[in-house]
Amino acid sequence: MKILVVGANGQIGKHLVRFIQDSKDHTARAMIRNPEQAAYFKELGAETVQVDLEGEIEDIAKAAEGVDAMVFTAGSGPHTGKDKTIMVDLDGAVKTIEAAKQAGVNRYVMVSSFDTTREAIQAAPESFAPYVAAKHYADEWLRATDLDYTIVHPGALTNNPGTGQVQAAAKVERGEVSREDVAAVLFGVLENDTTIGKEFQVIGGSVTIQEALKKI
Repeated sequence: MKILVVGANGQIGKHLVRFIQDSKDHTARAMIRNPEQAAYFKELGAETVQVDLEGEIEDIAKAAEGVDAMVFTAGSGPHTGKDKTIMVDLDGAVKTIEAAKQAGVNRYVMVSSFDTTREAIQAAPESFAPYVAAKHYADEWLRATDLDYTIVHPGALTNNPGTGQVQAAAKVERGEVSREDVAAVLFGVLENDTTIGKEFQVIGGSVTIQEALKKI
């Protein structure tokens, strides 16, 4: 399977590309914004494609030609304004969904926020609410498609080393999860077709990722 990783230069994206490249059966195509970001992925033997997520759907669709799956790991980051949140976390996500349709890529995995319900938007702090709202509508857009989608809702992200063990279900208590473990979950999702059409929350836990995904 060839997998297009959108937001590959982010921390989750980098881990995911490494997991893909370390596998025997899959290869990654890393979608990056700047050419200087390519070196990391070339060292892993991964293909790169330079596309600005704030550009045109057609450019993203061209980047997705010939791939079997697309994973959206991009994010505007905590230090940007509401404008970037809309342009990346909402508009960027929707454009990749539409690009997947254009390119004939049926498998699509979305990294969302832990809770993107309407209630979560209302309960979020003022500074965080735009991000939750953006993710809410991006998730809704994906659910309304015929794509073979999976939506992953990670808890509070940390840079701790991955343990390979998580807790995953439709609803779990809030908690932390390492970015490396989130990437491992994404890789597991791509290898597990039983996750198609499903979404789940994930935090650190005591169950192996493989076993956790079997129970989703």
